[in-house]
Amino acid sequence: MTICCKGDLVDLSRPRVMGVLNSTPDSFFDGGKYWDPYLGLKQVEVMLRDGADFIDVGGYSSRPGAPDVPQTEELKRVIPMVEGLLEEFPEALISIDTFRAEVARKALDAGAAMVNDISAGLRDEEMLPMIAERQVPYVMMHMRGTPQTMGAQTEYENLVTDILYFFSERLSAARALGITDCIADPGFGFAKTREQNFQLLGALSAFKSLKTPVLVGISRKSMIHKTLGITPEEALNGTTALHMVALQEGANILRVHDVREAKECISLWEALTE
Repeated sequence: MTICCKGDLVDLSRPRVMGVLNSTPDSFFDGGKYWDPYLGLKQVEVMLRDGADFIDVGGYSSRPGAPDVPQTEELKRVIPMVEGLLEEFPEALISIDTFRAEVARKALDAGAAMVNDISAGLRDEEMLPMIAERQVPYVMMHMRGTPQTMGAQTEYENLVTDILYFFSERLSAARALGITDCIADPGFGFAKTREQNFQLLGALSAFKSLKTPVLVGISRKSMIHKTLGITPEEALNGTTALHMVALQEGANILRVHDVREAKECISLWEALTE
């Protein structure tokens, strides 16, 4: 199971780590920490040193209830960051976290290698054609509504079956346009209750039926810290515990705030499976 980034094949049969860099003032855990390009650069230096395979740069907070951000502002946040990162770390594989085709296009022009879209192409009709044109890996996530409305859209006939159906439709739409490198993200925390998040994690192996890599983003999320009665800042241990479950259930990419700990988790999982 491979994807092609900058002309090189990345083998996803071995789990990989995607480090999160939020160039936003209001993301749920690290909002405001890496607003300054210099601070973002130093954080990426640490993540790459710790073994990150991808760096996911985002300028639009998708936490529940986050305010909308104009496209012009999103561009101001992410394009200089992508350019600065690749000037300093030209071999880094940068993912642009956006649902807007124009933001993704400009980030790819700046040297980004893949696109991470929380809307799976449903919020911008130009996204899938643009991905098909550029032929870059594309992460499509399951979500209902928007970050502003998703909290009220958690009713499912059958949670896992409904999400699998969603991906079968989105993957068909992508493949009809000639997009081959798709990655499915079940969307933990997006239009799902805390109980549904745990149900989804426990059934993650069902997503192997999609025949596409699976990305899991549970790092420091509310399913962890609300269950334990702690803060996101205290949720690293819980994150690592659930990362092991995700790996056992077949996750190919862990999207994380803490790269070193995620890499250690993967090393222990590999030792276990060997």
